[in-house]
Amino acid sequence: MRRPIVAGNWKMNKTAQEAVALVVELKELVSDVKDVEIVLCPPFTALEAVSRCIEGSDICLGAQDMFWEKSGPYTGEVSAEMLLTLGCKYVILGHSERRTHFGETNQTVNRKVKTALESGLVPIVCVGERLEERRSGDAKKVVEDQVTRAFDGVPLGGAERAVVAYEPVWAIGTGLTATPDQAQEVHSHIRQILAELYNAEVAEGIRIQYGGSIKPENARDLFAQQDIDGGLVGGASLKAESFAGIIRGAQL
Repeated sequence: MRRPIVAGNWKMNKTAQEAVALVVELKELVSDVKDVEIVLCPPFTALEAVSRCIEGSDICLGAQDMFWEKSGPYTGEVSAEMLLTLGCKYVILGHSERRTHFGETNQTVNRKVKTALESGLVPIVCVGERLEERRSGDAKKVVEDQVTRAFDGVPLGGAERAVVAYEPVWAIGTGLTATPDQAQEVHSHIRQILAELYNAEVAEGIRIQYGGSIKPENARDLFAQQDIDGGLVGGASLKAESFAGIIRGAQL
């Protein structure tokens, strides 16, 4: 059985001090949760502080992005090794906001996925369609293209360690949420794609998160779906109580 994974993507929010205060509160609220993997993805500037704060707990650390080169003249970028030295286990790659605002493409996502896996990081590979693509009936086609290109050239052993996050762009930060049936339909499709790229056994083992306006009120219904293995949570992860409620919604 796949262990649920709930990750909080704090985006460009929280100073190091604010991040620590949030983690201290969250740890108390989820101290008894053992059957859900919890991941915190603060801004780069708060990674070290959060890493120290979660030491000794079951909470994992993740970053919001990384570059594919090990070092060099890449102003503003960070490498996989830099993240590993801070205690990161996970890294979010290909988020729609990176694609929309910073020119991320399927090709660059693929390069980052390969580098992350080669370095020992677990990539959370984000895919999802825009509203016009869903309305035109192209949602599955768009997601299939993103998944296929993200995993192009990724060996079976690497794919087994990856996490996929289905985040319909139209549901991110809008208050709109895919219904459990809508989300399940795409999650099932993603698993079928992975089975075609690798095999059914590998596809069955890969965890696929849902992201897009998850709240404590809808989390349990979403996570109860057969192919939804947790969530990549944005705004609701910025408050300990709401994030804890979502985490509890993923308990087996």
